[in-house]
Amino acid sequence: MDFEFGPEDRAFRREARAWLEEHLTGEFADAAGRGGPGSEHERAGTRLAWEQELGRDGWIGLGWDADHGNRRATLTQQVVWAEEYARARAPGRVGHIGEKLLAPTLIAYGSKEQQARHLPAVARGEELWCQGYSEPGAGSDLASVRTTAVKDGDGYRVTGQKIWTSLAREAHWCFVLARTEPGSRRHHGLSFLLVPMDQPGRVDVRPIRQMSGTSEFNEVFFDGAEAVETVGGEGNGWQVAMGLLALERGVSTLVQQIGFEEELRRVVAEAVANGAAADPVLRDRLVRQWAELRTMRWNALRTLGRQDDPGAPSVAKLLWGGWHQRLGDLAMQVRGGAAAAGPGAWSAAAPYELDEQQRLFLFTRADTIYGGSDEIQRNIIAERVLGLPKELR
Repeated sequence: MDFEFGPEDRAFRREARAWLEEHLTGEFADAAGRGGPGSEHERAGTRLAWEQELGRDGWIGLGWDADHGNRRATLTQQVVWAEEYARARAPGRVGHIGEKLLAPTLIAYGSKEQQARHLPAVARGEELWCQGYSEPGAGSDLASVRTTAVKDGDGYRVTGQKIWTSLAREAHWCFVLARTEPGSRRHHGLSFLLVPMDQPGRVDVRPIRQMSGTSEFNEVFFDGAEAVETVGGEGNGWQVAMGLLALERGVSTLVQQIGFEEELRRVVAEAVANGAAADPVLRDRLVRQWAELRTMRWNALRTLGRQDDPGAPSVAKLLWGGWHQRLGDLAMQVRGGAAAAGPGAWSAAAPYELDEQQRLFLFTRADTIYGGSDEIQRNIIAERVLGLPKELR
């Protein structure tokens, strides 16, 4: 297959690169490489300002349809922007959940009023969102959701708990999967609700301290919180939620891979510097990691934009989750016994001081679980693609 970019794509790349070079200065340059998976807590204020900088010059909403986005870009140009953004080590986005998940969902399932209310604010970088899906006991198996929503006038009152919610402290809104039909089971009776986060006493966000010492994720408790809108109609939440999950594996997977390439480069550089690369077994593992990363990129480009392959998102998740976890293992193997030591002296004030490679190792333990565990992804491929009998429950 032809994976090359055309003349218009190359011109778009020059424009994107020039804009990033011009604007990644001052506090934005200081926040380079900060934020993103494993470090969402870092430099949140600066990253919010950066989000609005992107919005002012039309770099948010490239993949939306012509009625809603800022500037228009083809699918390959969206890939170009994602690659240049990652290579420039621009600050981790705080608005990506609104741009990449909520907005396409509203375009596909929302009303004209909902689109007019929310999309411009997301495109300006002014309205941030978080995702209220997972619960204790309902992580990869979203059909076990127990959060309820009771009709109240034109809206709903939401009660329940969500967990592993990234950016909940920064978000203005949360899209919530909740059970609106009393007594319903599994994927029946669910609705996709839009909940304002600024409801003191009704919405409580509690950071979750991780083994790395950081608090990227949060618990969110809803106690009769007002939900002003439902997307796709009452009882259709499962269809909307599944449509949204399919969007998670699009151009964003290519952004991930640029970041993965930089992480692999640092692991290889350390192996060369400390002599570990002289070990033929370890050197073979490094080469294998590089080859698998190239294969992931080709697979992502091959499947990009295809809507007729229900297994493509699951294959992508299985590939990158296992690859990234193996990279974390490899980073520690390269370092040897020194991997167990922190970069500085232990103190009660900072008992979890870790360097970048140690955080990589610890965070990648979750890669095969969050976003849909490997077991769930294999079930999807087996049942929906290969037509095998469903797993006994």
